[in-house]
Amino acid sequence: MKIHIALFTILFIRIFGDSDDDVTVSIDDEEYAVPMPCREFCDNGVREKRIANSPVKSKILDVMMKTPQLHLDPAEPDVLSFLRDKYELPKGFKGPLAEYDFIIVGAGSAGSVLAARLSEGRQASVLLLEAGLGESLITSVPILAPLLQQTEYVWPYKMEFQPGICVGMTDERCFWPRGKAVGGTSVVNYMIYTRGFAEDWNRIAADGNYGWSYKDVIPYYMKSERAYLKGLADSPWHGRDGELNVEYVPFKSKLSKAFLDAAKLFGHRRVDYNSPDAFGFSYIQATMSHGHRTSSAKAFLHDHKKRKNLHILNSSTVTKILIDPLSKTATGVEFHRNGRVYQINAKKEVILSAGPIESPHLLMLSGIGPKDHLNSFGIPVIQDLKVGESLYDHISYPGLAFTINTTKLTLVERKIATIDNVLQLEQYGDGPMSSLAGVETIGYIKTNISKEPGDYPDIELLGSCASLASDEGDVVAKGIHLADWLYQDIYRPIENVESFTVLFMLLHPKSKGHLKLRSTNPFDHPKLYGNYMIHPDDTATMVEAIKYIIKLVDTSPFHKYGAKLYTKPLSTCKHYQFGSDKYWECAVRTITSTLHHQIATCKMGPSSDPEAVVDPELKVHGVNNLRVVDSSIIPKPISAHTNAPAIMIGEKAAALIKKSWKLL
Repeated sequence: MKIHIALFTILFIRIFGDSDDDVTVSIDDEEYAVPMPCREFCDNGVREKRIANSPVKSKILDVMMKTPQLHLDPAEPDVLSFLRDKYELPKGFKGPLAEYDFIIVGAGSAGSVLAARLSEGRQASVLLLEAGLGESLITSVPILAPLLQQTEYVWPYKMEFQPGICVGMTDERCFWPRGKAVGGTSVVNYMIYTRGFAEDWNRIAADGNYGWSYKDVIPYYMKSERAYLKGLADSPWHGRDGELNVEYVPFKSKLSKAFLDAAKLFGHRRVDYNSPDAFGFSYIQATMSHGHRTSSAKAFLHDHKKRKNLHILNSSTVTKILIDPLSKTATGVEFHRNGRVYQINAKKEVILSAGPIESPHLLMLSGIGPKDHLNSFGIPVIQDLKVGESLYDHISYPGLAFTINTTKLTLVERKIATIDNVLQLEQYGDGPMSSLAGVETIGYIKTNISKEPGDYPDIELLGSCASLASDEGDVVAKGIHLADWLYQDIYRPIENVESFTVLFMLLHPKSKGHLKLRSTNPFDHPKLYGNYMIHPDDTATMVEAIKYIIKLVDTSPFHKYGAKLYTKPLSTCKHYQFGSDKYWECAVRTITSTLHHQIATCKMGPSSDPEAVVDPELKVHGVNNLRVVDSSIIPKPISAHTNAPAIMIGEKAAALIKKSWKLL
């Protein structure tokens, strides 16, 4: 079934070397992969269909559907399918080939850029496999980011029950949605563009990860970037020729200025937080273009669909990496698509870019992981590695609420859900619909309990102009799986009062989680153990962050709007004095929210690191022709939201792979 050398050469001359993307090709039937009927573990999509068929409620979405541009046929009510980006095989191909140079599993933040880079120049054939679908017009609207967490565009993962954590969430379990789309989590996230501090990457490099210092990674951040940042046009720290648009969010409320003015009173500087001088406050830089989301797929894949040497198959769930157990060489993958099973060979490499949950999941199902754990499921062990045994996450407390006595300062959903605002976004690229669901400003602080030297933050602050009450519990609360009884008790009473929150992110958690297989069924989600706040320093730092936020809002820039802390106590914490350290610890254990930044499950490290899964060139230790290229390789928490680092990892990996195979 392998392509003969002569035919392969002809194909490259006729197909890959032709500048006309629409040229018709002719390939012998024997060169196509032959699908097989599914005989085992064929429940693909059952859990995801359940979430996709659940109705989502949003006043903004309702009014969007009433505009002439978006009016739907009642017979076709699926709003997520409207103007969905389609990925089909290039003209002339009637199915996937039996063999490609590279097979990339996952078209997320890293996988999208990696596929684009490896297929440019047409020197190599690339198959990109993605379980989800293409994004739709709805996903491009920034303010709908929290709504997307209730749709088919996410894997609806849940953390395993942890006593005393997520007490106020549905079923007392934290919700960990991850992107399931061409574009991955970049299709559903809040678009915040952060790279991490220089110290983050220098510490990673100092642990034996050569090539990963700040000076090493910055060129790859800049390679992707097309920055339009007012005041930074001459900055040497931003790229301008890349594909990924980075802009300041066009919508700014008066509360965003109050946040920055209050920070100035506390001695904080205005900075470009994506430069080496990052310790300070700023408006948010976001992956957007003219007020619309720029996903990794939109930036790197959309314009290259017709490349004859890049085949993108969505709705394709990879279930196993094919590995020769004797030579320990990855030879291909097995995946399910439309009820059929395919096995396709990789001439050069298999590359996992499935994210921090599915990449380790696939490794273990394929025989790469902790020996005892794999043996307990009867999985033949190919390589004994600590896959999934490190897991860190950035967590937050979204429960703070401040009320104000001034109107038209916050994003109240029922007030901004107007056709005028929808048209404002579509025609001018600004207005409330361009808001990152209310998140506007960012700042880095070092709490008074930090033991770190210098200006190295332990908390990121995120200023906003909305709270959990701003959408009457329909969107954000449901998106994080806040328990209905808690919302009704605490936030329902302030729905008719304008309110906002200030979020924080615990940047360097010391609590380490892990993940395990649930079964040998690849469609069963793995068991996810966050182990949130098991280290006392994490809890103490979060309490200090809340106290800092309260002091920040208790300043003149906020006083002029009548900002006051909403003091109705959580019923789970009534036995503590409101505002005490014990109360706030109870509060963060009640409303515990991930910021979707799980890392380290396929930890990068040298061979001397007993926890390392991949080496600094992202090759899986002890296995040939297999790499992991996504945020799962980040070995320790960094001061960043992980979308931009994942894209950078894709860029850097592409350069490493091209060098390995002399494709430069």
